[in-house]
Amino acid sequence: MGYAMSRLEIDSDLCDGGKTTERASASQSQRPKEPLAYLDHEISQLTKLRSGPSEFLSRVAPGRRELPVSAVKMLFGREANHMGRGRFSQADCCHVLGRYLPVNGPSRVDAMRSRAYVSQFSADGSLFVAGFQGSHIRIYNVDRGWKVQKDIHARSLRWTVTDTSLSPDQRYLVYASMSPFVHIVNVESAATESLANVTEIHDGLDFSVDDDGEDSFGIFSVKFSTDGRELVAGSSDHSIYVYDLVANKLTLRIMAHTSDVNTVCFADESGHLIYSGGDDNLCKVWDRRCLNAKGEPAGILTGHLEGITFIDSRGDGRYFISNGKDQTIKLWDIRKMSSSATCTGQKYIYTGSNDHCVYIYDLVSGTQVARLEYHDSTVRDCSWHPSYPMLVSSSWDGIIAKWEFPGGREAPAPMVQRRSRRRHMF
Repeated sequence: MGYAMSRLEIDSDLCDGGKTTERASASQSQRPKEPLAYLDHEISQLTKLRSGPSEFLSRVAPGRRELPVSAVKMLFGREANHMGRGRFSQADCCHVLGRYLPVNGPSRVDAMRSRAYVSQFSADGSLFVAGFQGSHIRIYNVDRGWKVQKDIHARSLRWTVTDTSLSPDQRYLVYASMSPFVHIVNVESAATESLANVTEIHDGLDFSVDDDGEDSFGIFSVKFSTDGRELVAGSSDHSIYVYDLVANKLTLRIMAHTSDVNTVCFADESGHLIYSGGDDNLCKVWDRRCLNAKGEPAGILTGHLEGITFIDSRGDGRYFISNGKDQTIKLWDIRKMSSSATCTGQKYIYTGSNDHCVYIYDLVSGTQVARLEYHDSTVRDCSWHPSYPMLVSSSWDGIIAKWEFPGGREAPAPMVQRRSRRRHMF
């Protein structure tokens, strides 16, 4: 069993949630941030390599290099075919997009009368999902002016929609609440309104181990595997569950923590590694290839002083970030604890906040680069578009708000006027 220390730590005043472009939600910073002197050199250099312009495109004039490299110079270099490929590399694309933060706005996407708990872009950015406490889950078509593509009325809801997850092919959505049943909806069906078992069937997937389906626990977190064949879930009975969608049965239960398992996710495309975080203050790494009868983790990552609220993987099987109730966000390297998915620049960590704001931090320097104010209540979740400088925040004030780069197209007018704009001390 291995142990690891966090490589990046950002103080925050956390409420709940947490996500990495790498994201984290929801936390609140209390004071101006200085560059972090102890920021891990390896992740800093790796991020620079994956988000910096190529040497040839950045040196337009022979023997001369200007920093920062402008997009115009890079476009000129591409057209002149300095790289010999006639196109940008992934790092070039990341450098261009990484210069533009979505801080313009926001414009209001939607407003409901119940708290918004979870929200997330699809992998390609064409869809956006928001789950509300009042039994509603809405799927917006981003490419069609944020039109509501699916208005789902959840089945057997207990307390709130605790989590949602879109399948990789974007055909299905699963949602969970404080119940051992996860429900699945066909997103591609013709009907816009999906009322559970009235207009459409929301199949229930039973995560309970007992045959009688004893409703003794609830599910806090549920995620699809990269191939869409499995679901992983974290629950209030201290366990991690894996459900095989092809065989339509529960295949694995791990007694993972000594308290609620608030967050789980697959580490990479292989599906072998699972990250989990619980109210026992621990992050754990599980390797399904070598689980013994005792269900011991491959590693335990200690450092948080209070419960873990969210974990988000970088998708490379190496790095992930965790958000905790101890007011910190931590970046972990799991290689440090024991003897390649496609990665982009992922230059920023962003987080929702209990002080009604969204914060954005630079992963290389650790400095805070933006503080977005708009909401009147806790920002429970937020999501950055996978390829454009656009961020959407969801709050307990029932509002879904969209932030864009200032140079982008003009944001549409809000549906209703805000009664007040609260400002908060940093």
